[in-house]
Amino acid sequence: PGFHPNDDVNRSQSSNDVIPTAIHLAAREAVHDELLPVLARLEDSLAARAAARDDVVKPGRTHLMDATPVTVGQELRGYARQVALARERTERAADELAELALGGTAVGTGINCPPGFAERAIAQLTARTGRAYREASDHFAAQGGQEPALALSGALRAAAVALYKIASDVRLLASGPRTAIGELVLPALQPGSSIMPGKVNPVMSEVMTQVAAQVVGHDAAIAVGALGGQLELNTFLPLIARNLLASIRLLASAAALFTERCVDGLDADRARARFLVEQSLMLATALAPRIGYDAAAELAKAAHASGRSLREVARERGVLPEHELDELLDPRRQTRGG
Repeated sequence: PGFHPNDDVNRSQSSNDVIPTAIHLAAREAVHDELLPVLARLEDSLAARAAARDDVVKPGRTHLMDATPVTVGQELRGYARQVALARERTERAADELAELALGGTAVGTGINCPPGFAERAIAQLTARTGRAYREASDHFAAQGGQEPALALSGALRAAAVALYKIASDVRLLASGPRTAIGELVLPALQPGSSIMPGKVNPVMSEVMTQVAAQVVGHDAAIAVGALGGQLELNTFLPLIARNLLASIRLLASAAALFTERCVDGLDADRARARFLVEQSLMLATALAPRIGYDAAAELAKAAHASGRSLREVARERGVLPEHELDELLDPRRQTRGG
């Protein structure tokens, strides 16, 4: 006799426990195999570029206005830490998916499931993937709710937000190169604009930011899908699966491209950074503890109004002895705080 699809093949399973199991398995494996290695690679690349450019002092900026000096290395190291935190957060969220709904069958009671089936099947999944999986401690929660998938989507959204910020900052700091900030130099990936000869656009940053926006959209859809749990079943599982896996793969692909074609070749324009930091009026911040906030502010305003550097105006007015003025207005010293 042949095999019957229900009596023989599907006798101890239901789509209601198998599909949530498949989502957890597919998403967790995709995170570990595709996304986490790429984020680690991006983190390493940013850290390496930071170490190589730790000596480049430049203006810091808050509210898009001049602020006290930082180094290129400090900025890039901050980005590397954002990626590290995103990677760790994503890994923790993915590992929540180790709990599988398999064995709950139709509604979570396990009706028609032979004793030991789920345990044996999940042991096979553990052996084949090399990652530990376990049966859900409560099958009603595992089949009626999809919060673990939503939590992973939230971690992916947070990673996308971090990557958006990094890519957007890189694009802004490389803007110009002559009429804007121009402190960073991006690898040139294009021969030029179709209408403006010699113009090179920051395409890798633009790829990364658009993918990040899409992942935020996927997360919104997954949240609506997770709301779709009613009584013993969530019928939005296809939507959750599609958007969750798409987010993982899009982030992995875009982050890999951004690393290889942008961050690996990222450089700093030392001359431009030196010029801008010397023109910064916020160097006056270091004078405030010695001459007072109001006097330092007045000095900065006078330098701005005259178009001269803060150092020139301070020296002309003799606000402090020459050696002390040079020490306080040393941009590198200001990057160390204290």
